[in-house]
Amino acid sequence: MSMYTLLRNNPEPHMEDIEDAFQGNLCRCTGYRPILEGYRTFAKDVNCCGSVTNGTGCCRSGRENTMNGGCCGGKANGPGCCMNGKEDSVTMTSSSLFNSSEFQPLDPTQEPIFPPELMTQSNKQQKQMCFKGERVMWIQPTTLNELVSLKSQYPNAKLVVGNTEVGIEMRLKNLLYPVIIAPAWIPEMNAVQHTETGVTFGAACTLKSVEEVMRKAVADLPPYKTEVFQAVLEQLRWFAGPQIRNVAAIGGNIMTASPISDLNPVLMASGSKLTLISKEGKRTVTMDEKFFTGYRKTVVKPEEILLSVEIPYSRKGEYFSAFKQASRREDDIAIVTCGMRVLFQDGTSRVEEIKLSYGGMAPTTVLALKTCKQLTGRDWNEKLLQDACRLLSGEMDLSPSAPGGMVDFRRTLTLSFFFKFYLTVLQKLSKSGTKNMCEPIPSSYISATELFHKDPIANAQLFQEVPKGQAVEDMVGRPLVHVSAAKQASGEAVYCDDIPHYENELYLTLVTSTKAHAKILSVDASEAQSVPGFVCFVSAKDVPGSNITGIANDETVFAKDVVTCVGHIIGAVLADTQEHSRRAAKAVKIKYEELKPIVTIQEAIEKQSFFKDIKRINKGDVKKGFEESDHILEGEMYLGGQEHFYLETHCTLAVPKGEDGEMELFVSTQNPMKTQEFAANALGVPSNRVVVRVKRMGGGFGGKETRSTILTSVVAVAAFKTGRAVRCMLDRDEDMLISGGRHPFLGRYKVGFMKNGKIKSLEVSYYSNGGNSVDLSHGVMDRALLHLDNSYNIPNVSGVGIVCKTNLPSNTAFRGFGGPQGMMIAECWMSDLAQKCGLPPEEVRKLNLYHEGDTTHFNQKLEGFTLQRCWDECLSSSSYHARKKLIEEFNKQNRWKKRGMCIIPTKFGISFTVPFLNQAGALVHVYTDGSVLLTHGGTEMGQGLHTKMIQVASRSLGVPTSKIYISETSTNTVPNTSPTAASVSADINGMAVHNACQTILKRLEPIKQANPKGSWEDWIKTAYESCVSLSATGFYRIPDLGYNFEKNEGKPFCYFSYGVACSEVEIDCLTGDHKNIRTDIVMDVGTSLNPAIDIGQIEGAFVQGIGLFTMEELRYSPEGNLYTRGPGMYKIPAFGDIPTEFYVSLLRDCPNSKAVYSSKAVGEPPLFLSASVFYAIKDAIYSARKDSGLTEAFRLDSPATPERIRNACVDVFTKMCPSAEPGTFKPWCVRV
Repeated sequence: MSMYTLLRNNPEPHMEDIEDAFQGNLCRCTGYRPILEGYRTFAKDVNCCGSVTNGTGCCRSGRENTMNGGCCGGKANGPGCCMNGKEDSVTMTSSSLFNSSEFQPLDPTQEPIFPPELMTQSNKQQKQMCFKGERVMWIQPTTLNELVSLKSQYPNAKLVVGNTEVGIEMRLKNLLYPVIIAPAWIPEMNAVQHTETGVTFGAACTLKSVEEVMRKAVADLPPYKTEVFQAVLEQLRWFAGPQIRNVAAIGGNIMTASPISDLNPVLMASGSKLTLISKEGKRTVTMDEKFFTGYRKTVVKPEEILLSVEIPYSRKGEYFSAFKQASRREDDIAIVTCGMRVLFQDGTSRVEEIKLSYGGMAPTTVLALKTCKQLTGRDWNEKLLQDACRLLSGEMDLSPSAPGGMVDFRRTLTLSFFFKFYLTVLQKLSKSGTKNMCEPIPSSYISATELFHKDPIANAQLFQEVPKGQAVEDMVGRPLVHVSAAKQASGEAVYCDDIPHYENELYLTLVTSTKAHAKILSVDASEAQSVPGFVCFVSAKDVPGSNITGIANDETVFAKDVVTCVGHIIGAVLADTQEHSRRAAKAVKIKYEELKPIVTIQEAIEKQSFFKDIKRINKGDVKKGFEESDHILEGEMYLGGQEHFYLETHCTLAVPKGEDGEMELFVSTQNPMKTQEFAANALGVPSNRVVVRVKRMGGGFGGKETRSTILTSVVAVAAFKTGRAVRCMLDRDEDMLISGGRHPFLGRYKVGFMKNGKIKSLEVSYYSNGGNSVDLSHGVMDRALLHLDNSYNIPNVSGVGIVCKTNLPSNTAFRGFGGPQGMMIAECWMSDLAQKCGLPPEEVRKLNLYHEGDTTHFNQKLEGFTLQRCWDECLSSSSYHARKKLIEEFNKQNRWKKRGMCIIPTKFGISFTVPFLNQAGALVHVYTDGSVLLTHGGTEMGQGLHTKMIQVASRSLGVPTSKIYISETSTNTVPNTSPTAASVSADINGMAVHNACQTILKRLEPIKQANPKGSWEDWIKTAYESCVSLSATGFYRIPDLGYNFEKNEGKPFCYFSYGVACSEVEIDCLTGDHKNIRTDIVMDVGTSLNPAIDIGQIEGAFVQGIGLFTMEELRYSPEGNLYTRGPGMYKIPAFGDIPTEFYVSLLRDCPNSKAVYSSKAVGEPPLFLSASVFYAIKDAIYSARKDSGLTEAFRLDSPATPERIRNACVDVFTKMCPSAEPGTFKPWCVRV
């Protein structure tokens, strides 16, 4: 939609326009690169890789920018260049995943016209409009007089232009505003006036229009007059997304009075003037320290309206800057924001007036009045800087329990921002001719003043072409487009909640616990009954079968006597509409007797609250290994959890069939079998009465492997009770609260090694936060232990894995399933070990890598070990050594910006660790017209499984893919399916499909022999007329799997997927911000079934991993309440977070004999490669700490958020903001 809007307004956009238009759109699963790549075809200024074709920096021309060595290490267009198509005479390499000449050209004449009545509307005399709902009246006046009298009549009414704040408050904060007035049509409130002192904007002017006016003013006026305007523009650059800026008004931003507003500190520091109007008349107030009277309160009286805002011109000798730091650069609320203004006495560097305004440091936007008073009349020099920081650290203090947390970080930011302002002003003073009066800026400090700049995205994807002579209709190995791609892009793809409503259908809303651990004393639904449309309340007493559920039978469909987490399902309300059911659910009253909760891993360790079945893995003699080691290192690392954030939340539609307990369930699930089994169990019927149908999911990532069943069972019970179809799709905040995520891990390690970096012995303990039920936590821990080596040969190993039982919603499967946590802790001790030895990390890693034929710590022999090839290719294609020297040079020349680089391998075992799950079934029907209907046990969640299965069936049957169709996955076609998980779905379902196809081909053999020149349709027609069955099932299981932890023997994995990534980052040492400059990935996916889908999976996994290791942070209160319940607080990567240069190469000539058509699994293995970004950040921090005289190893927990990066870059500013002593205060949030 964003792209369509852009093209309607600008048919020939620049690439920068396209990237700007996408701000505020989230689609982490794609990795964003393919979206930009697709839409790049509309840009008039860009070609193959994001740079002007064959111009500077083009992937096809070699890089002139020496930081980068060209697409494949500087060989551009020379012998062996990756872009030439040939590496050698045998293997053809391609970099083209699509052919844009096949696209339909954009023809603006064929677009629907903009409705003429809307265009002429503005010329007509407008009439006041009023809409009345059940609880809210919405009035749209047309004149200022009407508005003033309405506000006099309804003084508590909310004024709304874009509804970007009130809408959220009503929807998410349960606030009700009975009267809403919309002043968007009133001319005076949309007027823009240029006065002698500044520019006045009507309060209803949108932020977009403010931006346009300011941009023009900056272009037209002398620079000294537009200092404030430039600061406003810099803040607006990162203010929400274009969709919000198009509708949100400047007046709304002021009157919301948010303490973290981006604009209010700028308006306050600049002394902007506000005109207020009421029946009493007009008055003007200045935005100063008296304007905000308390949290979200201002001096504006209830009957008054903010009419306009005057933003002043700056004067000669006046300088202004604005800064903002957030968890994510794009479309994110500020952690700390500020506006800073200084006016010097004419021709001097002596301060005449100074205003420092901060947001995020108090319940309101505040001015640092004491500091400003002390600095007035002082010269702008080093002494002023030191005093200002000392004064600010005292004045901008925060309680260690302050809401929002991050106290040390926020306090440090106030000083860092002032330092940036100080340097920026020094620079401007020296340019203005006041040079002699001020101190010169050290050249290494200049980069601290630079505003954020991102280069256009550049990328290349390389894969092996199919062998010469492969039939044109044989699509295996070709980059076939995802079969649903066009439907998904146009919005025509049908998801669970898109299914048309049934007659008399009801909507269900869950009623969940607000306490982490408590006894339920009473549940009162009487108030809910008075809500219009209410039908009934469902709870444990309504379950016709068993209320016990869960993988380990340790959960309930509905909580009965005790709740064990916030979000524990107690009941559900059924009503005629979604809105009514929501309202009724909020009206259900529950009384609790609170019990002490266990929330964190640390609390669980102290109270020995563990799930039974502690796993251990031992190899060699650890004690002897330590004795033989030159050095021994001990340490620990914490990894935070991660929210799945699939685009489609959990959704179920249950349709009772009216006889014999039959029920049809349309569900967004990766696990139809368990969904069927658990629903049947709750309904008290055998599984053959319940059919589960899955068309597609909007993402899963493991979050819909088991946790979807908690919702489905509730909806099924409700449908049984009412005898009517029941639907429920969770809102994002409900979904995040209830469904659990990736397990937080604490790893404690002791590693022994030689002076040359060779590892001798490892002792490691893993603790995971399992939540309130077992679910899949033991399986996750098993995989973590099986990946504690990452890719390194460790002769002596002792590992233990303990799952903590806590009062959080049960954590569950998530892409990687414990593997990333296990490997991350391995890379932690590996980086510390290299630091201790004083050796380059890449050399120490290479020294310890496995080789072909080695055995792992779980005694599995490594065969077809391609990791060394991936490593060497990645080192070469990334120009690692040349760029490392340039980074060292950059770091010498820059004190406050640092770069880092890291190369990381991965080895990921492929199979379910529960052996019997490694099975799959398929069903193939061939109809008499020759078309094929294919069904298999895997579900489609956007990963392209159905596309690959069609390719497999196409080759197996020898028919074009256009003849094959997959409708859905269902329990009445393929029974007892394993969940679509563990990356094995293409392997096992592909072989099942192949086997079913072979059965049909065998039956067709005599017919084909009798008519060898016949067509497929001829053979099928003959087979039907000869009474030959044209339907077949297929089945496959992975042979010889099974592993015993106690004996450390057996074979847990069928094979391994390998990959290597090299990433370069730049950090801002003053703010903790970082940008991903470049990533090169080399991945072994065997002989790819579909390079387009496999590269998409690699990029999507990598960006999801960037989220896991650098951004996404779940924050809980000490009482176990989740704060981060939606995209407002929980930040996943956006378009601007992907590496500016992103190169992905599939390893050539590495067929895998253990999977269908020599392919390999690709879903989970690449995710861990984004650890290269984390350790590149750590590398950059090392450089910053070195400048502060710190050279020893330091702890950096994951994710490496701006807060952790800034706090780790110890310097004079962090030392001025010492931490409060733990235990002396109650923190706002805890590390779970």
